[in-house]
Amino acid sequence: MEARTVDFSRTTITELMIPSFANFSGKVHGGILLGMMDKVAYVCAAKHSGAYCVTVSVDGVEFKEPVEVGELVSLSASVNYVGNSSMIIGIRVESLKPKTGQKKHTNSCYFTMVAKNEDGSLMQVPKLIFQNNEDIRRFWDAKI
Repeated sequence: MEARTVDFSRTTITELMIPSFANFSGKVHGGILLGMMDKVAYVCAAKHSGAYCVTVSVDGVEFKEPVEVGELVSLSASVNYVGNSSMIIGIRVESLKPKTGQKKHTNSCYFTMVAKNEDGSLMQVPKLIFQNNEDIRRFWDAKI
């Protein structure tokens, strides 16, 4: 199994926030954002492992800023750490008001994902190749 770089599986998903995603005050439901985070974590983990992946845990979800209808939300994910079958995926969520160009960092969090074989058993994932000091820092922060 060949090791892979962080860039190999880095993933960004951007989606327009529509009225059906919002509560009565026009703010996007946290559950909608959590679902989007789970989706981008899955894509990133599946790209790195080359396998079906499932969510084991979610850490550090704290909504710093509300997201409003009409904003574009971008979720950027990267593999921060790999174990035997597990991966810690770091996610940064930002929103953008298209008319003004105003950006805000709404939250960051970490999803622990595991890769599974066809029979549902855990499988080993490729090791991580570090390309810069930021990759190394994120790996050691996740390990701690």
